[in-house]
Amino acid sequence: MSTPAPTSSQQAGPGAAPSSSSQPIPISPVANIARAASVSRSTSTRRTSASGGVSGGAGVVRRPSRATHPPMVPLKPLTHEEALEALRAFLKERSSYDVFPVSFRLIVLDTQLKVKKALDVMLLYGVVSAPLWNTETAKFAGMFTVQDVIHLIQYYYHTSSWEGAAADVEQIRLQSIRDIEKNIAVPPPPLLSVHPLRPLYDACRFLIRTHARRLPLIDKDPQTDAEVVISVLTQYRVLKFIAMNCRDITQYLTASVQELGIGTYVSAPPDGEAKAKPFYPIATATLQTTVFDVVHMFSEQGISAVPIVDENGKVLNLYETVDVITLVRNGAYQSLDLTIAQALKQRALDFPGVVTCSPKDSLSAVFSLIKIRRVHRLVVVAGQDDPQPGRLVGVISLSDIMRALIGQEVPIGGSGIGAESVDKALREEAAETATPAEGVPFSPGQSADA
Repeated sequence: MSTPAPTSSQQAGPGAAPSSSSQPIPISPVANIARAASVSRSTSTRRTSASGGVSGGAGVVRRPSRATHPPMVPLKPLTHEEALEALRAFLKERSSYDVFPVSFRLIVLDTQLKVKKALDVMLLYGVVSAPLWNTETAKFAGMFTVQDVIHLIQYYYHTSSWEGAAADVEQIRLQSIRDIEKNIAVPPPPLLSVHPLRPLYDACRFLIRTHARRLPLIDKDPQTDAEVVISVLTQYRVLKFIAMNCRDITQYLTASVQELGIGTYVSAPPDGEAKAKPFYPIATATLQTTVFDVVHMFSEQGISAVPIVDENGKVLNLYETVDVITLVRNGAYQSLDLTIAQALKQRALDFPGVVTCSPKDSLSAVFSLIKIRRVHRLVVVAGQDDPQPGRLVGVISLSDIMRALIGQEVPIGGSGIGAESVDKALREEAAETATPAEGVPFSPGQSADA
């Protein structure tokens, strides 16, 4: 079976944007940035237990929030910087809770749950991460993500054998993953969380800096004062929220992604490494690379996808951490010796394809794309006007896009082997800057390193 071709974000021709035209869209002038009054609503969440059952009663949380988010309409055409400032003002005026729809499902995993069972639940509900809950202390205990499973595989590679891995994973509980990750020197599951009423702008800064790339929202039960996990804020949710509500502002983000320095681009490798790293600093693989080797890239560099290229550097496909999880869930550890070409044949038929863009595409066009389809990253390829169209040029993550909005001075948190753990510092910062109305949903002295 041949691998699916990259799904281009726009088929209009050379240099086309990933979605609709990046040219400014005419809008009606108004006296100022207009916004309708907030309307109260009751929002419920359905909290799903680790075993997959839906619990009611105390699990239903209601909070007033905006029923609608009227589009923000600027008075006059904006410069790129003015558009960024308008978006930041929008984020500062909205709470983290405002991002979520009226009804949504929340998956929470108990730390006593076995890893394989946790994977079954996550794949059943189509999620790649879930908050952890310590039943003994009745407290939030961090996040469990597919990256943790990748680190688990890396641990067995260094310390055990694949023959024993299947049996061990049947018994390993989620609470043990933190100790395993310490052994291979990767940041442990973060304990960072914020209150649902925290300004969305603040939450975005934490989202960029935490290596989990997601942020649990935790409130206090007014009757028992116990912690309640409301939901999990992700970068995609925030960017989609902006794309849906701020089109009249994002249309002015007309500078190209490469001009803005958004993403990681192929550059000259260090002396003597040109042959070994032809796409430096981007990790790549070919159809002949083994899944095993790609797993090492995921764990060591803290990345979630690797572009698959041919001998000329043309992007053929993308291999993601979720592809590995399917193999692990089925106990097919020996399948890690498969080549990427063989592994792609086992990929689900509903794989959405590789989302690509050109270095010349505007940030506005990227937001137009996010508005209409789910995007986890963009693979930047040479346009049709290039001597080698489709050649790998770079990769843009959602962290890169969010950082371009919030400010380039905000560092992106690392998650690979040897990455510095900043979770404790972030939690202390979140506690120090919380307002009395928000409350402090965790102890600032609690350490993820303990």
